Amino acid sequence: MLRPDNGPARTWAASDGEPPLTIPRDPAREAARRELSKQPYHENDPNLFERALNTLWDWIGSLLDTASTAAPGGTLGLLVIALAVAAAVGALWWRLGTPRRRPTSAALFDDRPRSAADHRAAAEAHAAQSHWTQAVQERMRAIVRALEERALLDTQPGRTADEAATEAGRTLPAHTDRLHAAARTFDDVTYGGRTATEQAYQRITDLDHDLTRTKPHLTHSSTPNAATTTRQGATE
Repeated sequence: MLRPDNGPARTWAASDGEPPLTIPRDPAREAARRELSKQPYHENDPNLFERALNTLWDWIGSLLDTASTAAPGGTLGLLVIALAVAAAVGALWWRLGTPRRRPTSAALFDDRPRSAADHRAAAEAHAAQSHWTQAVQERMRAIVRALEERALLDTQPGRTADEAATEAGRTLPAHTDRLHAAARTFDDVTYGGRTATEQAYQRITDLDHDLTRTKPHLTHSSTPNAATTTRQGATE
C-alpha cells in the first residue's frame, strides 16, 4: 500500500520478494489531492449558506468571548450589562412611543361641511366611548369651524390645523400658544400615527370653551375694510 515516510519519496511494498516501488513525493501528493477532490468524498459537505452561517456563529461566539473577558465579572457581568441596556431601551420605548416619521399637515376638514355644533357632538360621542384620537380630531375641527362661524377666520377649503392656529392667533393673541399646541396634537394623532389621550382631549376641550368666551383683538385703521366691519359686527 501507499504510505508516507520521512524521506522525499513514497514507496510501494511489492510482494514475491520484488524490490519496493519508489514514487516521488510531489506526484504522490498530487495523486492524493485528485483522489480526494472527487464528488463521493464531498457529498456531506455543508453548502455555501451553511458555511456562511457557521462562519457567522463562529464570529459571534468569538465576539461574546472577547466581551465576557473584558466585562467585569466575566459572562455574568456581560449578562447584567445586556439586561441593563435592554431595560433602558424598553424604558425609552415606553416613554417616547414607537419611533415615527415626522408628521405632515393636510386639510383639516373633509368634503362634508358640518357646523361647529356637529363637530362638538361627534367629539363628545367619541369621548364617551374613550375613542380619544377621534375625539381630539373632532374637537379641533369644532374650534376652527366655530372661529369661521364667528367670522374670526375666513372659510378656506384645504386649510391645515397649523394654518388655522397661525391665523387665529392674530385675533386671539392670548391663546396663540394653546392654538399651536392643539394643532400639533391634531397633526400627531392624524398624520403622525400617535394615539391621543384623555388629557390631550381635555386640553383641547378647555381651549374650545375658553375661545367661545374670548373677545377677539381687532386692529382698526382709518378706512376699515369690509372684512373688519364684518368681524366687528360678529362680536357685538
